[in-house]
Amino acid sequence: MAAEKDLVIADGGKKKKLLFIAGGAVLVIVLAVVGFMLFSGGSDTGTAGSSGDGGQVAANDGAGQAKGNALYVPMPRPFVFNVPGASRDRMVQIKVQLMVRGSNNETIAMRHIPLIEGSLLQTFSSANADELVTVAGRDALKNKALSDLQQAMIEVVGSVVVDEVLFTGFVMQ
Repeated sequence: MAAEKDLVIADGGKKKKLLFIAGGAVLVIVLAVVGFMLFSGGSDTGTAGSSGDGGQVAANDGAGQAKGNALYVPMPRPFVFNVPGASRDRMVQIKVQLMVRGSNNETIAMRHIPLIEGSLLQTFSSANADELVTVAGRDALKNKALSDLQQAMIEVVGSVVVDEVLFTGFVMQ
C-alpha cells in the first residue's frame, strides 16, 4: 500500500511538471502575441490615426509651409542679471532659445543676435523677483519678452522674425 501511494505521488508530480511546463509555454505564447499586437498593431493604429488626421495635418502644413519650418536659434550665452525682491535682491540666470519659422528668419535672427540680446536683457532686468517665483510670472515674462522682441525686430527688419521665446534653463538664487 505504501508503494502505491509513492507511485501516485510520483505520478502526480509528473503531471504537475507537465502542467507547469505547458502553462509556461502558454504564458510565453500569450506574451509574444500581446507584444506583437502592441508593437505592430500600435504602428498600424498610429498610421490609421495619422491618415485619419492626415487631412487636418495637411491643411495645417499648408499654413505652416507658408511660414516655413520651425527652427530654433539658441542664444550664445545665458542671461545673468539681478532683480529686486520684497525681502532681498536675487540673481537670475535664464537660458533662451528662439523659435523662428523658415531658414530666412533663422538667418535674420542670427544676424541680429546683439539686438535680440539687448532687447531680452532689458525686458528680463525689468522683472520682479516676487513675480518670477511663480509659473504665471515666468510665463508673463516670456510673453512680454516676445512682444518687446517682436517690436524691436519690426523696427529694424520690418517683419516679425521670432515666433516664440523659450526658456531652456531658469535659475534664481
